[in-house]
Amino acid sequence: MTTFSEIRARAEERKGGAAALAAQLPQVKPRAALLELKDDRVLSAMAQRVFSAGFAWSVIEAKWPGFEIAFLGFEPGPLALSPDAFWDGLTKDERIVRHGAKILSVRENAGFLLDIAKEHGSFGTFLHGWDPADQVGLLDLLAKRGSRLGGNTGQMLLRQLGWDGFITSTDMVAALIDAGVATSPEAKSKKDLAAIQAQMNAWAQETGLPVTHISRICAMSTGSNPGPDEGH
Repeated sequence: MTTFSEIRARAEERKGGAAALAAQLPQVKPRAALLELKDDRVLSAMAQRVFSAGFAWSVIEAKWPGFEIAFLGFEPGPLALSPDAFWDGLTKDERIVRHGAKILSVRENAGFLLDIAKEHGSFGTFLHGWDPADQVGLLDLLAKRGSRLGGNTGQMLLRQLGWDGFITSTDMVAALIDAGVATSPEAKSKKDLAAIQAQMNAWAQETGLPVTHISRICAMSTGSNPGPDEGH
């Protein structure tokens, strides 16, 4: 099996050296920062990831101030209590992307966040208490209890919220397959994700690096050689 030191050396060579590689690694906040997350910002992030899926991110980002106004600052309580007429009105609101199913996902995810808050106090407290070595279980919960938060959307959401985790980009998975990890290129099944999780945990323990950095280094070691602003 290819060692992580070999993968890192390959990434360093592709990026122009150790310093150049390090400069492209995203900042990882202390785990305690999860406790500071406010539920309205969590719902905003959920909506941003849902609306960005299959759509040009630049368009969503440019329109986001309008989203914040249209969705009442993404406060879960007021949104959960808003009548059907409010949600119907959003399907005609030019400040946002008028995608009916994605608009309703905000309503459903507001309820999801309120349920988590009842159980744990806040979504940030819930995230902080989740086993950091079990991202797969967390992704499964997001997919089952949230709305449109499965797959890559859930992974990107966790990264945006500050969770130290992996993203199964094409290049990252290709690096793992090359290293000998038993996963398919799609990396969507529970078996695939479990194999990836186990390897991420092993390399994190071996190197002391955040999983976010391990995931990113793998992605930069092969494939399309993405730039510093592309997510992995």
